[in-house]
Amino acid sequence: MNNNQTIHNNNSPKNNNMKPVTSPIGQDRLVSKVNALTQNPASAHINNPQNLVFNEKGTTLSYKYVVDELIKLFASNIESIGDFYSKIYSIIHQNIDSSFYAIGLFKETSSCINLRLQDKLGNNYSTKVFLKDTDNPIIKVFNTREPVFIEGEDFLKLAYYKDYSTAILPLISVNKCIGVFIIEDDYARQNITLYSLIASCIAMFVHNYYLMEKSDEYANTDRLTMLYSHRGFQEMLTRELERAKINKKKTSIIMMDISNITKINREFGHAKGDEVIKIVAEKVRQNIREGDIAGRYGGDEIAIILPNTPVEQAKYVAEYITYSLSCCFIDDIGPIKVSVGVSTYPDCSEDKEKLLILAEQAMYISQAKGYKDGMSAIISSADFNFWDDVALRSYAEVVSKRHSQLGINFEEELIEKFNTDHKQSGTKIWDIATSLAAAIDAKDPYTKGHSTSVSKYAEALARAINLPEKEVDRITLGALLHDVGKIGIPETVLKKAGPLSDEEWAIMKQHPVIGTEKVLQPNPALRDLIPIVKYHHERIDGKGYPEGLTNGDIPLAAKIVAVADTYHALISDRPYRKGMNIEKAVSILEDIAGSQLDRDLVRTFIQIAPSLGV
Repeated sequence: MNNNQTIHNNNSPKNNNMKPVTSPIGQDRLVSKVNALTQNPASAHINNPQNLVFNEKGTTLSYKYVVDELIKLFASNIESIGDFYSKIYSIIHQNIDSSFYAIGLFKETSSCINLRLQDKLGNNYSTKVFLKDTDNPIIKVFNTREPVFIEGEDFLKLAYYKDYSTAILPLISVNKCIGVFIIEDDYARQNITLYSLIASCIAMFVHNYYLMEKSDEYANTDRLTMLYSHRGFQEMLTRELERAKINKKKTSIIMMDISNITKINREFGHAKGDEVIKIVAEKVRQNIREGDIAGRYGGDEIAIILPNTPVEQAKYVAEYITYSLSCCFIDDIGPIKVSVGVSTYPDCSEDKEKLLILAEQAMYISQAKGYKDGMSAIISSADFNFWDDVALRSYAEVVSKRHSQLGINFEEELIEKFNTDHKQSGTKIWDIATSLAAAIDAKDPYTKGHSTSVSKYAEALARAINLPEKEVDRITLGALLHDVGKIGIPETVLKKAGPLSDEEWAIMKQHPVIGTEKVLQPNPALRDLIPIVKYHHERIDGKGYPEGLTNGDIPLAAKIVAVADTYHALISDRPYRKGMNIEKAVSILEDIAGSQLDRDLVRTFIQIAPSLGV
């Protein structure tokens, strides 16, 4: 990407925050200037003594009317800098027949002017002009603080707008140039006073806005990266999604994970890891657009909010950032690499948490796909099939990492997908069941991998008693999903460190029925697993649940899963005890054989247990 690489965005201007701004610095001075103009028409411009402003077609509009609109703007309650831009653009569009107008703000971290242009059709374009491009008239105006009039020069690097008469004015506030204001107008010289007034309005508001923004950024700033903290990022995302909903605009999230940061911390120390994180944050600050919002989302994750940005545009921004990072070489480490995921409101979801989860899932898929030609794969949640193998594994990783933030609703959505979206092939069902089991196990960090282990043990026991291969497969799959009903059990019950109360135990005992009714019954391909899932907690002596069946009424497959489930529970760590060794677990199995578990199955299982591992 060159120094003037253009980023297209056919949406309205970005909104950076939602803090009300009602009194810009220098407002009294601005009002005085406005009053002087409206009270003394001759001072407006010597060539326009009737207080009229020319437009592109040679007709005229009331100069005073435009000024009155500016006064109304400053008297209104402006929620954000993006809101202010929109209203300025609206005033220009309604009163001045200009083909395009632009506001460019200086960004010190990247030594460039971030330019945002809007044309009369409402299309928006963004580009960067770097200070080193001293021949560009935009930079000349910024440096000299003097207006410049351009005739037909392609200084904007936009093919659409190269043969126009244009005025470029500096944005000056408190004796400091903070950017430029650009407007296309054949009569720009005659109307220079009006445009100077508009430029003054913009400069004063922007300066004031940034001062107010800095006043409260300390509490929401991550000290290492100087980006928004996790809390600050969440607050900003909530506000931007509210605005996107009101304005019916798209908002994208970029999630970036720094590759090998754990290895870097381990081999070179945390100081080196912090150095890498700081460099990534600096590059992100330099290369995001005006109005984009970056925050440190996790230890090695940085997230970016891109208001009014569709997925294609978000991926383009992400590509530019990853390219910039790949050019950074760290001693002993090499180039910085990141995994990148993107999700977009409302295309992917309208729920904030789901958008973040989908962005993380896409990021993990990016991680799995690796790098091509030195660049990371940039993955959007719109790019992959939810039931793709890599997508399923990535989803399970996200769930395992941050399940406490998901709540039940997202799992219920997963079940709906499970029963409606997938193809009914055997391989696909196994993949989906594996992912669903991982999601359930993730609800309880002390039983992570429980479903997979029980499935392995149940398969081994089924083979040991010489069941037909088809039945072995059914038992293996049923064991994998034996706890799927825990999807409906509150985490306060699942994660309780001590014994359950009578009320909590009554809730827990519902999970076999929940698994049967919510997951298996709606899916024709899985209904033959119902006896396994529903009855694996029944006991030989009739004291089990949910129906209190006795020995002869309990299906053999459910008895097999019960043995496997009990064994893994004994050898696994729990909040209140460490996992037992094999000898102790086998001893307990022998004690409960004949009352809780089938005696013959326990005898066989004890013989194969040493070969199963833990």
